[in-house]
Amino acid sequence: MADADSLNIDDVEYVSGEDDVDVDVDGGQVEESSGESKTYAARADAARSLKVVKKGRGHAEEEERDAETTERYAGDKFTGTSTIGSAEPAKSIEGWIIIVCNVHEEAQEEDLHDRFADFGEIRNLQLPLERRTGFVKGYALVEYRNKKEAENAIEDMNGKTFMGQKIVVDWAFHSRPLRRNKARR
Repeated sequence: MADADSLNIDDVEYVSGEDDVDVDVDGGQVEESSGESKTYAARADAARSLKVVKKGRGHAEEEERDAETTERYAGDKFTGTSTIGSAEPAKSIEGWIIIVCNVHEEAQEEDLHDRFADFGEIRNLQLPLERRTGFVKGYALVEYRNKKEAENAIEDMNGKTFMGQKIVVDWAFHSRPLRRNKARR
């Protein structure tokens, strides 16, 4: 339903009939066929009170949307996005990928490569940048050939300080969804 303030008098469709109204342009007075007079403002208020029904996607009543949302996320249908629990890491097509979070915005690929090359041969290193600022988005993906190399990097680098910030290192992909611990409910 549209707000009464956002409805324009010009948006109301005119349908001719026996209750036609004459408008006095100078005074803004409206003469109805029955002889009664109304101001233009009163006619506009009447037009605002009309319910405008919009059809299509995104125009559902607020109550309908709230009920839909409540139903969608109620009960066991929605399990959440929790990462509590443990799961086996998943191998990508070419190797084992770890994610490095909380990377300093001015870090360079060389800095990360030098720090993580101690654990094994790095097959690929991705350090995404923000388009607007040109700074690092705050994470990096490092790919190793062997699982053992990636495990060593995670064990040694997780929680360490890198360029003045404490970084978090973990597996980028898991073989199955992580399950929530039922004891925590």
